[in-house]
Amino acid sequence: MKRAELNDLDAVIAIARRGSFRAAALDLGMSTTALSNAVRQFEAGLGVRLFNRTTRSVSLTDAGRLFVEQVGPALQDVHGALEAVRSQQTTPSGTLRINAFAMAAREILSPLVLEFLRRNPQVHVDLVTEGRLVDIVAEGFDLGVRVADLVPSDMIAVSLGRPQRYAVVGSPAYFEGHEKPRVPPDLLNHPCIRVRLPNGALYRWQFEKDGQATQIDVRGPITLDEAGLARTAVLEGIGLGFFMEQNVRADIEAGRLVRVLDDWTPVRAGLCLYYPGRRNPSAALRAFIGLAREIGARPGVSP
Repeated sequence: MKRAELNDLDAVIAIARRGSFRAAALDLGMSTTALSNAVRQFEAGLGVRLFNRTTRSVSLTDAGRLFVEQVGPALQDVHGALEAVRSQQTTPSGTLRINAFAMAAREILSPLVLEFLRRNPQVHVDLVTEGRLVDIVAEGFDLGVRVADLVPSDMIAVSLGRPQRYAVVGSPAYFEGHEKPRVPPDLLNHPCIRVRLPNGALYRWQFEKDGQATQIDVRGPITLDEAGLARTAVLEGIGLGFFMEQNVRADIEAGRLVRVLDDWTPVRAGLCLYYPGRRNPSAALRAFIGLAREIGARPGVSP
């Protein structure tokens, strides 16, 4: 099979999986126009349309559905064979795709990703940041990075060391007109920035002290799903916010934000790198995991 033909098969499977030419093009590292032209030429060669296209949606035709059902498993076998061969490489090369939320990406960039690239110049790292939880296998990623308790149970997890901690903060201007909460239930008397999780649910702020745990379903004037936007709202005095400590540490130290309920936000599980179990991981994947384990095991040092 020629390389171009294998790419065509990958393109069809990616579009079928993602339901979008744009999303599939991003996964494949090519432009939407190039992907559309490649699939159109492939369909012309087959003499049958594989996709129904409208301005708003893409769906498989009956022929396309049959094609994906029969070619998909065989294509997995082909890629499995290629991975088996690549796993015999002594020098890591190729591309590693990593999915992480923004804070985690910042945490691992310098100590792990950039150090890995210095050690392995023939490897290209594609680091994608997004808030939503994704199926890294279905979306074509080699690795994911999340807080430990969000790692899927069927994945192999590697601790990256440093534990995480939350912080409840408000602006100095906000506290000029409001009393500081002393216990978590006091938050019900404050406007708060609500947080929407990747699955669409509203996050309940979690607290713990002396073995007593509680969750507060806060109320407030705005709901956001991105930490940077929530930070802006808090800095503007709209209400209180609940963040990973790393996202607001500099603001607290500079006096732009004031921390409250500090004694109710203990250290929690840290970041984990995770990946599916594979019989034949590539040399690049093995090297990256090895470096992650090395850094995570260093006393007092972690991403």
